[in-house]
Amino acid sequence: MRTLAKHKQVSTEARAVRVRFARNMLYVALDDGREIGLSFKKIKWLNWLARATPKQRSAWTIDSHGDAIYWDELDDGIEVCHLLTPRSLGAS
Repeated sequence: MRTLAKHKQVSTEARAVRVRFARNMLYVALDDGREIGLSFKKIKWLNWLARATPKQRSAWTIDSHGDAIYWDELDDGIEVCHLLTPRSLGAS
């Protein structure tokens, strides 16, 4: 069975088009039809998002090129290229 980490040609050219939250998950929809789900409670580098209120989480913006999602009030954000790198999606 192949895993994502074994694929040599994972596209890193996709852009964010939408963000949503459901329970402890952050979902980022990409312009190529994919949607990436991240548990912000389990992924250590998202602890700033886990500590945010639901109102703060909902106040996101996508930069003009779709390369990053930013939360002004939290003074933090996520670059889409990091979401497309299997190594950065680990729970540690």
